Amino acid sequence: MIFPVRTVVNQEQLVVDIIGAKIAKEELNIYSIAVIPGIKGYILIEADNEVTVRRGITDTPHVKGSGIVKRAVNIEELSTLLEAKPLMKSIEVGQKVELIAGPFKGERAKVLRVNPAKEEVTVELLEAAVKIPVTIKAENIKIIS
Repeated sequence: MIFPVRTVVNQEQLVVDIIGAKIAKEELNIYSIAVIPGIKGYILIEADNEVTVRRGITDTPHVKGSGIVKRAVNIEELSTLLEAKPLMKSIEVGQKVELIAGPFKGERAKVLRVNPAKEEVTVELLEAAVKIPVTIKAENIKIIS
């Protein structure tokens, strides 16, 4: 069974390390712990039952509230989060995107060109006074529409 556990944002890996040490020390039946890059503030713990997970997260720093979020989840419910989707195939010329990193972080832009070989995208900032094309890595954008 897989249990989502709520943590402090950006402290997921620290919580995993602490729980990993507890597993070795107390010999808990926790089979795996995962940090999913797209989900901030949560980790996934695979164990035989909820009591085992509660023993593992008890007195663990950076675990929020009671820890476990409502109920166990099936792997089918998580399949969309665990599948790696090729980013370059989903970006098309004319799409509106938001820049999520770099000096223009938070700005909205329109895709002018896509270079799949270099995994780069040339965009034009929508709210800029002068329309200058900017080439950035595709991993630094989020598709809006």
